[in-house]
Amino acid sequence: MFRHTKLLQFEAKPEKPDPVYAHKLQELIGGAFGEMSVTMQYLFQGWNCRVEGKYKDLIMDTATEEIGHVEMLATMVARLLEGAPATATAEAVKDPVMAAVIGGMDPQQAIVAGGGALPADSNGYPWNGRYIVASGNLLADFRANAAAEAQGRLQTARLYNMTDDPGVKAMLKFNLARDTVHQKQWLAAIEELEADGLEGPIAPTALFDEEDQTHNRTIWHLSDGPDGPAVTTDLEYLMDPEPLGGPGTAPKPDPALYSTYPAESSPLEPAEGDVETFHDGEVWKNKVVGNSRASGSAEKKSDAVAAGRKLAIKRGTAHFIHTKDGRVGERRTYPRAR
Repeated sequence: MFRHTKLLQFEAKPEKPDPVYAHKLQELIGGAFGEMSVTMQYLFQGWNCRVEGKYKDLIMDTATEEIGHVEMLATMVARLLEGAPATATAEAVKDPVMAAVIGGMDPQQAIVAGGGALPADSNGYPWNGRYIVASGNLLADFRANAAAEAQGRLQTARLYNMTDDPGVKAMLKFNLARDTVHQKQWLAAIEELEADGLEGPIAPTALFDEEDQTHNRTIWHLSDGPDGPAVTTDLEYLMDPEPLGGPGTAPKPDPALYSTYPAESSPLEPAEGDVETFHDGEVWKNKVVGNSRASGSAEKKSDAVAAGRKLAIKRGTAHFIHTKDGRVGERRTYPRAR
């Protein structure tokens, strides 16, 4: 059961109307990380929570507070729109730049909402239920909640710097404080889940023995330059990762779909005269299929691939690039110039 108290959680009175800022403030109502999103996220998490007591109460208490935040922001938008579009917009268009954007007001706030707030973001895009996360796993959900509050506080902070109105700033100061509390509470709840033995550091706490043990502690280094930030003893950088799968070629389509597809698929095995880049156990080498000797070698795979590419282009043949274990990882074709 919900009750509506006819008082706002915090005052929402601007010093003067500002339809331009009312447009911007819509982001905190109906944006992806706005108050409508966290309201519905927490409500559905609470309704789906199977753990009666402190966790469910925390979720539902916060959800109920967020309903009040939507009301508070909607009231502020309506008060910022006071006198618009007639008076405020007419004043705004005296400035040539403002006239070019019709004062910056969202026309739908007048046409659709009658001078009030919309369930939409600052571009007028309607709020979407796909913004919310309610998985039933409290660890995964609480992490999503902390991230949502962080994004919401970030946007509130940006909007705080976009106004000089004392009344708007006062409300946003309150919102910033509540977003701070909510981030802290979700992070604390994550720690408590582990302390209570309900969840561990990884969600879900299952299938650890079944997962691939080779790849559950490596960070693939796929960027130029040195490796990233220092990691814990549980993680390490794989400095020269190799593709583990074959070519990502889609299967032949249904002829009735009329997708472009060659009459015969290209051969996946090197033919006489093609160039192969491969690892011989010590270094990377390039070799023309049919020749007895390699055409060159390199310590780094990238250097060998570059040399092999030049050779294949010169010969007008295919270039087969192997993984370290000998499988074909990539095939490139360079037709001979006519």
